[in-house]
Amino acid sequence: MKKIVFIAVVFCLAGKTAFSQAKPAYTQYILNNYILNPGITGIENYTDVKLSHRNQWAGINGAPVTTYFSIHKPIGKKDMRTNATSFQVPGEHPGGPKAWDEYAVSPAHHGLGLQLVNDKAGYISRWSAAVSYAYHMPLSVKTSLAAGLNVGISSVSLDRSKIEWGNLDPNDPAIGYNNGSISKIKPEIGAGLWLYSARYFLGVSVLNIIPGKARFVKDKEYGETFTPNFFASGGYRFALSESVSMLPSVMVQYWQPQLTSLHANVKLQYEDFLWIGASYRHANLVGGYSGMIGVNISNTFNISYSYEHASSSRLQTFTKGTHEIMLGFLIGNKYGSSCPRNLW
Repeated sequence: MKKIVFIAVVFCLAGKTAFSQAKPAYTQYILNNYILNPGITGIENYTDVKLSHRNQWAGINGAPVTTYFSIHKPIGKKDMRTNATSFQVPGEHPGGPKAWDEYAVSPAHHGLGLQLVNDKAGYISRWSAAVSYAYHMPLSVKTSLAAGLNVGISSVSLDRSKIEWGNLDPNDPAIGYNNGSISKIKPEIGAGLWLYSARYFLGVSVLNIIPGKARFVKDKEYGETFTPNFFASGGYRFALSESVSMLPSVMVQYWQPQLTSLHANVKLQYEDFLWIGASYRHANLVGGYSGMIGVNISNTFNISYSYEHASSSRLQTFTKGTHEIMLGFLIGNKYGSSCPRNLW
């Protein structure tokens, strides 16, 4: 039976594996680490806009669906390349080894950003909105360090009237007795550090710094939510040739005792045009294997797609996999380069 009734309650309110405690999962986070680390705000020379939609565990009613919009830009950032001969010329790959060797950090600058996230699993909905700020300072000719903060609000809602109870007890105290929609809103704060150069990056961040509870009933045993989420990530870019580069990376997410997620990724980039990647996610709850592909349509627009196959044999019986698509817009891209210079 492909229909899993009440899946949101399993994730959200049944006590210890609360869906609402963890930030939404992203297969393509490597393309937009900003969504997990405010230190990245304003890292590039242009306004970076991303729009993403993720359909997790397709084929299962009530499975998580996540959509987000993000935008961030630098403030007061000067050109990274100051001499005219270092700009792209015909036949030169701007993301290749030669460009990495010529890379020099920009002077200290600021960044501002905004992100909107909507996440739904069954009859539980969550949305959040946050603004972010970061300060980028050079540590050496090749390396910079950024520190960022985001501040916003988040909401968790339960629409009890739409629950298909089946053999379940409608008087279950974990769900409450209100037949309408119930919402809980709280402030949200996050902070992050991002160390980066042309060849590598290292980052740490914490989101949901303010812990809290979104209880829909009086019984304190149920509905614990909003625990801090910790992230650590790193990657290093290798040149396989002048035209092809490889970026292996890892990311660890920790959000409450015994709940940890490890992501291992590898990405192959062909010049400034095409990339493919693979990822493995090991998690206490559900892991998976992913394949990714992306194309830079122009120096102002790109598109990418990923497919994730659940590692759980039991889950494989019910789902057609996880699909995620992302659109990217590079506004005011002064170099005409299609690829971010400081992330991948």
